[in-house]
Amino acid sequence: MSGTTVEHAHAKEKDRSCCAPSCCSGTETAPPEVKAAAAPAGAEELVAEVRDRYARIATGGGGCGCGVGGEADETSMARSIGYAADELALAEDANLGLGCGAPLGFLALQAGETVLDLGSGPGLDAFLAARKVGESGRVIGVDMTPAMLERARKSAVRHGLPQVEFREGRLEKLPVVDASVDAVTSNCVINLVPDKAAVFAEIARVLKPGGRIVISDIVLDGALPKSLEKDIYAYVGCISGAAQRRDYFGQLTAAGLEGIEVLKDVDYLATVRDAAPVEADSLLGRHGVAWDDVKGRVRSITFRARKPLPA
Repeated sequence: MSGTTVEHAHAKEKDRSCCAPSCCSGTETAPPEVKAAAAPAGAEELVAEVRDRYARIATGGGGCGCGVGGEADETSMARSIGYAADELALAEDANLGLGCGAPLGFLALQAGETVLDLGSGPGLDAFLAARKVGESGRVIGVDMTPAMLERARKSAVRHGLPQVEFREGRLEKLPVVDASVDAVTSNCVINLVPDKAAVFAEIARVLKPGGRIVISDIVLDGALPKSLEKDIYAYVGCISGAAQRRDYFGQLTAAGLEGIEVLKDVDYLATVRDAAPVEADSLLGRHGVAWDDVKGRVRSITFRARKPLPA
């Protein structure tokens, strides 16, 4: 997104979908508004947009986000990306239908381990991880949205999980000490960060030697239509902020992580369209984008990697 512009695309009539103006901006109609996204000021503006939209979701006010929202069924979306019914029952209201995968099932957490959840949101994966590491383990969730943190902290108390801690912070500068965690996970969040290379460097810093990651995220296999690439709703919806696959994994390798293995790779927009057709069609329809223009290009991937042991 660096070096381009992000523009608010407003529908002429009120639209109930997740990424409609009435849902995201709080207004039914408004004149077009162009927002610069060039680094560094533009990058910070994007971060502020993401924080604001996810705060709305956390407090039940609706808003754009990864996955689905609005009138869509959050449980259906969570099931479609890999969560089991018993996991969602355990997590209760921590599921807001915001992910693009179910990474914890591949992380093989052990009792007593310390796990870090990047962009922990309402705490779904953090709570599931806590049950894997047990009372002797530790789970740290990091999120930049105070409303999400407040919701997650209350849920942790209600679930009786003292081993779970939620910290406010940015993924580009994690509030976590060096070489202190056994495993890192994240679910559809890194694509929302303009400086992804900084995130991967931070992951490498906080992992213990031999530590591992399993992350679900969005990458691109091909260019998006220009109008969609510039849509702020597509950015906060985990589409236009995604990096090209080669660049994404190149930055991961440059951070010193190795053993990259893609565990799952599916068409993200097809998944969203199946679970929430109104939301998906509204996003593309505002720009006159046909499904053939994006089919197969926006990929939901789950992958693993590790920090090497000292030579």
